[in-house]
Amino acid sequence: MSEYRDPSMTVYLRPMTYEDTELIVSWRNQESVRRNFIYQELFTRESHEHWIHTMVETGRVVQMMICESEGDRPVGSVYLRDIDRRHNKAEYGIFIGGEGCRGKGYGTMAARLMIRYAFEEMRLHRLFLRAFADNAQAIRSYEKAGFEREAYLREDVCIDGHYRDIVLMGILRNC
Repeated sequence: MSEYRDPSMTVYLRPMTYEDTELIVSWRNQESVRRNFIYQELFTRESHEHWIHTMVETGRVVQMMICESEGDRPVGSVYLRDIDRRHNKAEYGIFIGGEGCRGKGYGTMAARLMIRYAFEEMRLHRLFLRAFADNAQAIRSYEKAGFEREAYLREDVCIDGHYRDIVLMGILRNC
């Protein structure tokens, strides 16, 4: 896969490479990013390169960088994981890590691009995601991109000794 663009959007997607490791690790370890993930362990260069080798290179994950169209500056990353070809579905994930890049609609645009890629290029039928129920900003962004709330999972995960509620959201390809 090469770049994935829509001229009406101010961001585009490009494949993530090993050269992006330093950015990914620094972004993912920011408290403002990390606190919104179920998996909250700190990233290292080694763990991220292992992720690329065992997940991305094997096709179990598609991960792309979100870049500003003007200037090509990377601002975050978006991915599809647990790609299930039998049932044609995958789990969607995203984070915006670039300095001063949150609140500009980049997440919604990147989601729309990745949804289109998943349905048109990968021919998936369904995408789903899990979000902390108290992450209203993310849930709004997902809804703007077309995801719908499907379930509310009470006390579904335990983070730092406290149970947290999860909202399960999904989107289907129009057949």
